[in-house]
Amino acid sequence: MKKIYMLLIIINLCSLIIMKVDKSRARNNQWRIPEMNIWLISLLGGSVGTYIGMKLFRHKTKHLSFKIGIPLLILIQALTLIML
Repeated sequence: MKKIYMLLIIINLCSLIIMKVDKSRARNNQWRIPEMNIWLISLLGGSVGTYIGMKLFRHKTKHLSFKIGIPLLILIQALTLIML
């Protein structure tokens, strides 16, 4: 179980960094990280990092799919972790 928690910490840090990088690129009109990649890392366990990135960097907060989908994904992942 300790390995699972370590993996979740790492993947959430990665998703937080991805949100920061994408926000920075958006401000500078550079190539962006595709939303599908952000969703993929969130689905793989990085939803909390993505959510923190949304709030901290004010990124993807106007997208309804992120505004509703990420908190819902956090709930589903938390329940899954509890059931383990």
